[in-house]
Amino acid sequence: MELPIRCFLIDDDLDDQEIFSMALQDAYNAVTCECANDGVQALEKLNLDQAFIPHFIFIDMNMPRMKGVQCLEEIKKIDRLKHIPIYMYSTSADPSAIAQTRQLGAADFIVKPSTIGALTSTLSKLFQN
Repeated sequence: MELPIRCFLIDDDLDDQEIFSMALQDAYNAVTCECANDGVQALEKLNLDQAFIPHFIFIDMNMPRMKGVQCLEEIKKIDRLKHIPIYMYSTSADPSAIAQTRQLGAADFIVKPSTIGALTSTLSKLFQN
């Protein structure tokens, strides 16, 4: 029996949210994914709903109102979430951005793949660890 996994995706692109959710379901059957449209909305949810503790958080780098790096920094300040692995998620593979987010506490950096199959494979590997 698979243990349920709860993910939180912070991404302003609704199509990317849908693709990510489908890939999650393909990668791991017992998963739920809640989404926020930007960092401001994500922090509101995380600060207002103290019972919400996802197993994994995924943050898009480029969003309106609050960039992914700032969102990462703010989430890392929330004590109950300090142990949660946070993965940055972007179409860009800029080495300096990757290094910066890892230095700020991101578990890793996922470059948005061009196919849902590739994303499913990436997420499957992540859940196996």
